[in-house]
Amino acid sequence: MTTSAPVQVSGFDEQDAVAVEITRWVRLAQLVLHEERIDPEAELGLIFVDEQTITDLNRRFLDGDGPTDVLAFPLDEGGTTAGRDPDDGGRGPGAAAEPSEPPVVLGDVVVCPTVAARQADTRGGPLDDELALLVVHGVLHLLEYDHAEPGDAERMQRRERELLGRFADLEGTGGAR
Repeated sequence: MTTSAPVQVSGFDEQDAVAVEITRWVRLAQLVLHEERIDPEAELGLIFVDEQTITDLNRRFLDGDGPTDVLAFPLDEGGTTAGRDPDDGGRGPGAAAEPSEPPVVLGDVVVCPTVAARQADTRGGPLDDELALLVVHGVLHLLEYDHAEPGDAERMQRRERELLGRFADLEGTGGAR
């Protein structure tokens, strides 16, 4: 099996209520993207936020009420135009002679660790398992998986279990399934 460079996943921890292993969750998101055969030139943002931030995002973009565990914000297809923003003019100093294609930006996955911690307590499982599920779930949403219909939900949950199992195997933990 040939391996290519992993998809660029930028991880950010913008909360301080729950300790989050950013590099671990970035690796998980990269695994999902690799397993789903996403172009290695693609980019994704993985952001961990506090309850107020996720509540505001939920209200603003989904007309939701209160905090939620994970949100996925796919970027519209088409990307950006070549050239400098905002004028879309020529390339700047030091730019390559030939313009290259901009990377495909898939979007952002936003996770709220405090909501995840409550859900883990309710389910009686470890927080890491809950965070792993939310990262996979959010990335799959960016890749157009959905769970609105029973058949779609079954397909998405099956894929989540497969990916979480693969991650656990790679980490040598055997858990998080």
